[in-house]
Amino acid sequence: MGRFKRSMLLAVVASAALSAAAQNANQPPPPDGKRGPPQEAIDACKGKAEGVKVTFKGRRGEDVKGVCKKMREGVVAVPEGGMPPPPEPRK
Repeated sequence: MGRFKRSMLLAVVASAALSAAAQNANQPPPPDGKRGPPQEAIDACKGKAEGVKVTFKGRRGEDVKGVCKKMREGVVAVPEGGMPPPPEPRK
């Protein structure tokens, strides 16, 4: 790969990374003010193996179906279909 192509590729990757970081910085904090998985997601998988299906209460009190997965916090329930979208900013 030529030097110009490499430079352009690095510029595109850097731009995408900065854009994602800026987007995350503009996200409002969760309603409880905490980052990371809610305690309910941790509690739902306590003592369970990775891959076990569980239901737990989400941050807004809704029932969330999830699957236990290994993460930094230990085995944590992750919502089926991915993380829910963040709440809309208050106006």
